[in-house]
Amino acid sequence: MTDFVTRFRAHPRSDRKVTHLPDGRPAAELTHLELDRKARAVACRLTGSGMAGRPVLLLYPAGLDFLVAFLGCLYAGAVAVPAPLPLSGASRVDRVDRLIEDSGARLVLTDEAHVTVLSGLSARTFDETAAPDSWEPPEVDADTVAYLQYTSGSTSRPRGVEVTHGSLTHNLELFGKISGDVPVRRIGGWLPHHHDMGLVGLQLQALHAEADLVLLSPEAVVARPIRWLRAISDHRVDWTVSPDFGYAWTTRRVGDAELDGLDLSCLTMAVSGAEPIRIATLDAFADRFASVGFRRTALSPGYGLAESTLVVTCTSRGLGPTVRSFTPASLAAGEVVPTSAADGVPLVGCGEPGDMRVRVVDPATGVEVGDGTIGEIRVAGPSLAAGYHGDPAATRATFVTGPDGRWLRTGDLGFLLDGQLYVTGRLKELIIVRGRNLYPQDIEFSARGARPDAGRGAAFGVRDADSGEHVVLVQELRRASQADAGEFADAVLDAIAKQFGVAVSIVVVRPSTVCHTTSGKVRRGHMRELFLDGGLSALHSVLTPAVAAIVTASEETHV
Repeated sequence: MTDFVTRFRAHPRSDRKVTHLPDGRPAAELTHLELDRKARAVACRLTGSGMAGRPVLLLYPAGLDFLVAFLGCLYAGAVAVPAPLPLSGASRVDRVDRLIEDSGARLVLTDEAHVTVLSGLSARTFDETAAPDSWEPPEVDADTVAYLQYTSGSTSRPRGVEVTHGSLTHNLELFGKISGDVPVRRIGGWLPHHHDMGLVGLQLQALHAEADLVLLSPEAVVARPIRWLRAISDHRVDWTVSPDFGYAWTTRRVGDAELDGLDLSCLTMAVSGAEPIRIATLDAFADRFASVGFRRTALSPGYGLAESTLVVTCTSRGLGPTVRSFTPASLAAGEVVPTSAADGVPLVGCGEPGDMRVRVVDPATGVEVGDGTIGEIRVAGPSLAAGYHGDPAATRATFVTGPDGRWLRTGDLGFLLDGQLYVTGRLKELIIVRGRNLYPQDIEFSARGARPDAGRGAAFGVRDADSGEHVVLVQELRRASQADAGEFADAVLDAIAKQFGVAVSIVVVRPSTVCHTTSGKVRRGHMRELFLDGGLSALHSVLTPAVAAIVTASEETHV
């Protein structure tokens, strides 16, 4: 298999281009040939600075400069470390400081506009004036680390996943197989380049597939999601990617008047992944935009994670989502039973395992379980990363080598049925109440459906030695709501009780209280810590006696 860099370098096309659509400014463009030339110039500078094999932190806004710098690192044999710009918020600054410490980066690259702002990090820029023809390919092989992909940290501190040249190339090849007989022509999207789905699923995939690439900034699309759809329509994009919340946000925020002149008939692949996939979200998006040419068969649910570079399974182009309903009791018991009854719980299939092997095991014993039994998802194949940078203990615990090869313990729960992989939740976040398995995202979804003024929520379990685990929900009340917080809490609790039949403690909070990662995942573990430490400012709370006692005991230990 020819590695990604060698393949791209062999045929950088002058008739394929990367386009960035900045908000309110003219579009910026580079052909693949121009991109290659600029990247070789950066690589010459990096090689001359002795950066081969060393980490380089990349702090860039959305745009073309990041891609030039990232490719330059790979061309030089340096280890690229994509990260978000720390321009606002103490948490972002703290995150970058931790990435510098963890990665060992001694060189920080940015664009001209941010050199001064990032002077405290000694950030610099390369002006690409070096002669690109003096570039020589670095000595790398399939096991050489290409870049560090820092995980978003929804349940723990971010860790640097070591993605090798071999694992990157294999994962990009998987996208080609998902595309089928018709090669992708133009890819477009808005996910940040420091997110694995934005980096591999958008930017690098376009270069590997010799496709055009259309980029927007995440901030612009969150502010006005019609920009995403308008870019697809205007540039005739046939492939896009987004987490579930991107499709849900766009459905809610795009008005009827904005649909005028929109044509989404060009879109044949709309990948959904990176977080739990809701069929209600996919159906709502398909129904909302059917009038402007969007086809439901374009929706392609998938499953992946940074430790497998990106994709593990994904629905092939043109098939549309596979949806099955299961009895609530069987899901709670861990042995799924399909049903056509109205109270069935619909789950979305994430595609069939192909080049990446997938098995489901008992989390306690590691023994493989049969079809329809919920357990921990484990993955094996050439896309697996080398491990966690500077953390051999975590690498050994997560990447397990046995008689049949090296397997990734994903920490995700799910099951296989009729060839499809279904993902049900996170092992660490599973709430077990009197022997029943409850998934926090299901409780959060029920809460959002209880009231139109219900915002983001975070559900988690708290435990005591006597009575076991108890469910807590931190639930935002939307800013525009004039509702009484107590009445709001009662309505949410009633909806959850009717659906799940369990007692839930609720803390009603203001908007933007529930923390999430850069990719939109709820930081449930962090919210649990805030709850137990008394770090939440509540508009109203209703706690069961057992939960109130747990909170009191936790606060006393911190006195």
